[in-house]
Amino acid sequence: MSILSRLPFEYFIGLRYTRAGKRSGRRNGFISFISMLSMAGIALGVAALITVLSVMNGFQKEVRDRMLGVLSHIEVLAGRQPLIDWQSVLRQAKVNPRIVDGAPYVSGQAMLTHEDSVKGVIVRGIEPAEEVRVTDFAKSMQAGSLDALEPGRFGVAIGKELANLLLLRVGDRLTLIAPQGTLTPAGVVPRLRQFTIVAIFDSGHYEYDTSLVLMNIQDAAKLFRIEGVSGVRLKTTSMMDAPQIADELTHQLVGDLYVRDWSAENRNWFAAVQIEKRMMFIILALIIAVAAFNLVSMLVMTVTDKQADIAILRTLGASPASVMKIFVVQGALIGLMGTFAGVVLGVLLASNIGQVIAMIEHLFGFQVLPSGVYFINYLPSDLHADDVVVIGLVSCVLAFVSTVYPSWRASRVRPAEALRYE
Repeated sequence: MSILSRLPFEYFIGLRYTRAGKRSGRRNGFISFISMLSMAGIALGVAALITVLSVMNGFQKEVRDRMLGVLSHIEVLAGRQPLIDWQSVLRQAKVNPRIVDGAPYVSGQAMLTHEDSVKGVIVRGIEPAEEVRVTDFAKSMQAGSLDALEPGRFGVAIGKELANLLLLRVGDRLTLIAPQGTLTPAGVVPRLRQFTIVAIFDSGHYEYDTSLVLMNIQDAAKLFRIEGVSGVRLKTTSMMDAPQIADELTHQLVGDLYVRDWSAENRNWFAAVQIEKRMMFIILALIIAVAAFNLVSMLVMTVTDKQADIAILRTLGASPASVMKIFVVQGALIGLMGTFAGVVLGVLLASNIGQVIAMIEHLFGFQVLPSGVYFINYLPSDLHADDVVVIGLVSCVLAFVSTVYPSWRASRVRPAEALRYE
């Protein structure tokens, strides 16, 4: 006995209707063609949605990783007054087992001048030996090294884009103007200090490569005339847990301190990315919806064509619910097959998007992301299992909903009227 024969008759007939057009008349063949189009549309919509969301996740991960080469997972900032005993704050933070290490820093804004050029920058004073414990700056040095930021030497490290903008290189001198001036009988005189470029870094993030200047923490304290440090940068066991850990530290640390994580520092950017992902999901889900609603027309045509069959089933004792179930099975099966094919295609495409784009570039002779224009010259992909599950469920639900009305109409067929002209 075959497996099909063990199924309830509604499933058996629904499965037969799904493949009946392959060996029936012209009308059934057209219905089968519409069914294949609906299945292909659902598959393409699902595959497109999985691929696009994976690429967006890849770009978000790429930018986030580059940000974290510059930013720390968590920052503990001093309140109104500089932080004198930063070691005590670090010891308090390390009570939390998910805090790996920390490093002090001094931060402030300044004007950078070189010849006739002026640029507003963010100055960050660091301790090179401590900084490598919380960020990956040492790996992003294009020229020179962090170790060259020695106290009293007044050396600075600037980003590659800032160096290109002002035509600077290692060994050149520039001037930093601190916002806190010096009061003299002639009025407030801006505080100036000349610095020598000892390193150039390439973080891969344009905002920081054009506006961030690194120097030794002692030199920064002298420039801004502060006693102590601005705060402590912390590294956690997992950057994704940083917001939760930051919330724990807010209640754990004692003193006038402010705790923020890397996502809070770039909240607007991450919020914009999430909105884009949601809108892209809705837009591409409409493709799946259109393909799923093609099932309505296909099932309506099938119901019209099979009215005699429905009438015979009703006279043999089939209930309206059983008739409705037959066409629900037929439409749902097409939706499930299309969803499955789309998930397989989407996962394969998202997992091999780099090779696919390279093949397209080779065939058509153009570059999708030219390295001279974009900072990322390839399409990153980060496939999330939860995205695949949600997309698959949405596709199946849309396909199932599309079968309800035609199946209901089939259950309302009256046997006497259907068989009158047979």
